[in-house]
Amino acid sequence: MKTEVSEMEERKGKGKVMCGTLDLSALPLDCITLIISFTSPRDACRLSPVSTAFNSATESDAVWESFLPSQYQALIPSSLSFSSKKQLYLSLCENPLLIEAGRKSLWMERGSGKKCYMLSPRDLTIICSVDTPWYWRWVSIPEARFDEVAELRLVCWFEIRGRISISMLSPMTYYKAYLVYRVRNIYGFQFYPAQLSVGVVGTEGSRRAAYLEPERDRIPIDRQPIPNDVQFPKARVDGWLEVEMGEFFNEGCVDDGELEMSALEIQGGNEKGGLILQGIEIRAITPN
Repeated sequence: MKTEVSEMEERKGKGKVMCGTLDLSALPLDCITLIISFTSPRDACRLSPVSTAFNSATESDAVWESFLPSQYQALIPSSLSFSSKKQLYLSLCENPLLIEAGRKSLWMERGSGKKCYMLSPRDLTIICSVDTPWYWRWVSIPEARFDEVAELRLVCWFEIRGRISISMLSPMTYYKAYLVYRVRNIYGFQFYPAQLSVGVVGTEGSRRAAYLEPERDRIPIDRQPIPNDVQFPKARVDGWLEVEMGEFFNEGCVDDGELEMSALEIQGGNEKGGLILQGIEIRAITPN
């Protein structure tokens, strides 16, 4: 029996929703609810206006609870309350939750329900950031997602690494990782692009290269053209900048491995500074 939403056909005026030769609207409401719970939030919203029965099913807590992460109850602060599981789901899409004592944030990709994360600077390995405030210092700014972010004052060796358990990611999902930061009197990053990578620990992974200094601020040091595969940071809607670090497809077959992201710029050995690091974002990428 075909159950793809795209293959369902509504017979207008007859109050029927056909899937092949089966009239789905004739099924008990519990059955319709169960079927929709195996689709996606996007599909549930598309099915809502099909019939009265489908509307009732797509608004039910049973459907929207199936889109929530497992053990979601432990993640929600007791100070928050929601009138329905749908309202809770939409809140998780718009308002990332701090987890693991504020070292990570979690939210859902709205259309698919896939889990997304940001690793805070405290959850990363940043070379020369421990007890060396003349290199990196920890600051609090109101625009940041976390209580503390890392401000680069001066280093010659720029290296940042982060890891996340693959079991925390949604299975059968395509992810991209991004370095998220802003600049304040940035210097020293115009000479060489940072080398960025994403991959399972112990494997080659995917690689990118990017100038961390915004293109509008970069002072060319020679007349050589910039390679087409070298990025510049892009502005985000939240006011920060991001560069893509690489991509990863989680097949869901490995539960005990770790995904590692890295950013490295040591080629020139020159002094660098003026960057405020918010974290590394691991974002689910889904078709529209």
